[in-house]
Amino acid sequence: MTSAALKPGSVIGIFGGGQLGRMLAQAATQLGYKTHIYDVFANTPAGRVSEYHTAAQYDDLLAIENFAKACDVITYEFENIPSAAILEAGKHAPIFPSAKALEISHDRFTEKTFLRDQANVPVIDFFKIETMEELSHALSVFDGPCVLKTRRFGYDGKGQIKINNPKEIKSGFARLGGADLIAEKFAPFVREFSIIAARDQNGEIACYPITENVHKDHRLHTSVAPAPDPQNISEEAHAITHRILKAFEYVGVMGIEFFEMSDGRLIVNEIAPRVHNSGHWTQDAGCTDQFEQHIRALAGLPLGSPKPKHTVRMTNLIGDEIKQAGELAKQAQTFVHDYDKQDIRPGRKMGHVNEIIG
Repeated sequence: MTSAALKPGSVIGIFGGGQLGRMLAQAATQLGYKTHIYDVFANTPAGRVSEYHTAAQYDDLLAIENFAKACDVITYEFENIPSAAILEAGKHAPIFPSAKALEISHDRFTEKTFLRDQANVPVIDFFKIETMEELSHALSVFDGPCVLKTRRFGYDGKGQIKINNPKEIKSGFARLGGADLIAEKFAPFVREFSIIAARDQNGEIACYPITENVHKDHRLHTSVAPAPDPQNISEEAHAITHRILKAFEYVGVMGIEFFEMSDGRLIVNEIAPRVHNSGHWTQDAGCTDQFEQHIRALAGLPLGSPKPKHTVRMTNLIGDEIKQAGELAKQAQTFVHDYDKQDIRPGRKMGHVNEIIG
């Protein structure tokens, strides 16, 4: 433990009351800390396992000031928090990850530009798009399909559309609002994978092994880690991860999503400046899980071991699938994590199950 470590009983503030905030709060409790949730809703999955809860809007700067003054350190569970809220909170308590990481991740164009120019990592070719003429030019340069995306507020496949040929430009452009867009060259990858990694306040980095991800309906369905590595890309993936964390001067856990190409080349697809869905397998792999690792980093504690003892397959439980929780829990080497969401809705992440497969 470093001299800067938070004392037991200190209060960790968390912007966001969803499942990631809930699991962060549970990890903080295990380490002897209290948590304070800030969310627009009064009754949240994270709030129900935390000592304190503030229900207010993200533009209520007085509420944010009072919240921050009641915390010893602050973090967040999702990216789409207004920068003004983070900047206000930062006047009264340390925030990890930094406002810089959050602001860059708000905008896909800004993020890809930073990754390419500042972190010096491989990203897919891209163009900022404001007009149909610019989209037509991008499609011509790419000499093939592209993926047109909104620059902000896209997740789980929302806010994006594939443009296969010039005939689809007009409809695709209109469908996404016709402004603040980014066009990315289509990447014919053979696999999607992620690296979950943490960096502490002293610059020490701990990387988990490659996590192979399979998506269903544009939403993460399963993650397996440690994943097979037939093209021996693990070392390069971890080197890229180190460069990204250092470029951001990052503190906390980050999820980095990659495309693996058929020739072994790696492309960074996007980053998430927070704990990540594809890191849930760490909870039952026999290593320090990503939630505890994040709390350790922001609390000034040494990072734990990211080396798993088991191979784990994580499967998201979407909508009514949470009703299978009881039967799944009866299976050997299987662990159910229920997010305690009160309303079951189609497409909503309700929990996940970790199965030890090796």
